[in-house]
Amino acid sequence: MPRIVSAKKPQRLGYTVRRLLGYMGRHKFSLLAVALLVILSVACNLLGTYMISPVIDGLVDGGGMASLVKGVALTALIYIIGVLAALGYSQIMARSSQQIVYDIRADLFNHMQDLPLSYFDSHQHGDVMSYYTNDVDTISDALNNSFAAVVKNGFQILGTMSMLIILNWRLSLIVAVSYTFMFLYVRFSAGRSKSYYKRQQASLGALDGYIQEMVAGQKVIKVFNHEKANLEGFRKLNSELQAMGGAAQAYASTMIPAVVSISFLTYTIVSLCGGFMALGGLTTLGALASYLVFVRQAAAPINQFTQQSNFLLSSLAGAERIFMLIDRKKEVDEGTVRLETTSHGWVWRDGDAIIPLKGDVRFDDVSFSYVEDHPVLKHVTLYAKPGQKIAFVGSTGAGKTTITNLINRFYDVDSGRILFDGIDVRRIRKDDLRRSLGMVLQDTHLFTATIRENIRYGRLDASDSQVEEAARIANADSFIRRLPNGYDTMVVADGANLSSGQRQLLAIARAAVANPPVLILDEATSNIDTRTEDLIERGMDSLMEGRTVFVIAHRLSTVRNADAIMVLEHGQIVERGDHDDLMSQRGRYYKLYTGMFELS
Repeated sequence: MPRIVSAKKPQRLGYTVRRLLGYMGRHKFSLLAVALLVILSVACNLLGTYMISPVIDGLVDGGGMASLVKGVALTALIYIIGVLAALGYSQIMARSSQQIVYDIRADLFNHMQDLPLSYFDSHQHGDVMSYYTNDVDTISDALNNSFAAVVKNGFQILGTMSMLIILNWRLSLIVAVSYTFMFLYVRFSAGRSKSYYKRQQASLGALDGYIQEMVAGQKVIKVFNHEKANLEGFRKLNSELQAMGGAAQAYASTMIPAVVSISFLTYTIVSLCGGFMALGGLTTLGALASYLVFVRQAAAPINQFTQQSNFLLSSLAGAERIFMLIDRKKEVDEGTVRLETTSHGWVWRDGDAIIPLKGDVRFDDVSFSYVEDHPVLKHVTLYAKPGQKIAFVGSTGAGKTTITNLINRFYDVDSGRILFDGIDVRRIRKDDLRRSLGMVLQDTHLFTATIRENIRYGRLDASDSQVEEAARIANADSFIRRLPNGYDTMVVADGANLSSGQRQLLAIARAAVANPPVLILDEATSNIDTRTEDLIERGMDSLMEGRTVFVIAHRLSTVRNADAIMVLEHGQIVERGDHDDLMSQRGRYYKLYTGMFELS
């Protein structure tokens, strides 16, 4: 069951707004054009409303039909200009908002590529995806629907209040008092709903993560008949989202009725007072008519503000989540030593020195823990000479896979050091280090692409002939050529159109095309039948020649020919030696191999 992280009221609202304005600043000229056209549109609306006063007063003063036609024509021209300005800013804003969202999404993805593996180990994939869907979409909605509206409404309110004061400052005192109460209520309601919007986004991410897990694990769910239990889990998370969304909307939805009620009450009071003033000669009939229209119009932008507040609050909650992720510390790479390939093989560079890379790997008193005070490896010391095949066996959780994660620097050791050809791996550039380590994992991941492209993923500049040679080494070439489109057959749904053994063969071919000096095989044959395993082992013999190889296997028959076998228990090496040595010792390995103990 995913854990719901309780979300507090946003603490970085000002910072989030500044960051969002920073992205908008990249398109300042487009947004400036939007602002100018918005101002022109607002000015036309205000001037068009003001024209009511001279038109009516002209008729009252006996101006006749000519005066009326002239006034109406001028008013129509003013409104046409306003409509064209509105059309212009809406089109520019639509394009600009998509460019801003593009920048945010690109920065988010680029930053996520540099996050340490520990981040992805501790976060659900569905929650990660919600950054790109729910959170980015809320920003997109706000930019499309709110930015121009906020600018327009702001100038509309400012212009309308100015016109009200110009037309009748006495009546404007009544309007000012009523609208003060209106703004105070909007501020109160927005403040209450803001924290719930943040919780709503967090709950939505948790629900997405749960759905993603359930969809991915449908086969397991059906095997164990857990549909009802999973439905209960979904209902719990869905109820959490409903509660947060309901609370957010409960406050936000009261703003519009409150604004409308206050505006109607204000209009009624102003109409009565204005009527008495007109009877007393304190204002003209045209000025009063224009004033009352302005009073009604003054409520419209305030209503728009309250409607847009839902978009704005939701987008700021989503933007805060995104910027918090972008602010997460990247994977640190302090390495300076370069590893690279030449026509003579792998070499390493340190300054001007160019030295052949042999593949000597050593652990020197290494301790490590994923969680503080819960060590996974304890003072591990081992070495693998160039060309040796080192096997790790032991129970689940003994620390076998952790060793390979440390060689790759997916995690850094707590103490001790790991040496690669005598170089502390922390001094080697991470990209170069990982490129020199070919890995075949137990859980094979294939991409939606052709088989050729999936193999080439091991080395993007590999030629077609090198791809096919790697497939032959992995004994994958024969089954590939029997497929309808051979190497151009599309792999879909993470290899759902291939057998588990075929997927694993492609993963091995992908490692082979990289031609690395060191290979790491983490349960590489666990999903392959005995016959296929025999084919792989024959192909792997040539692949492993001259390379250092680390093998993790539960099937002990696969490690008999290893140069050294390390038996791990509780993060420590309890036995080491080749197969014959360990069998003669009649210790832990002997008992595992003969079935007296089970690997669990």
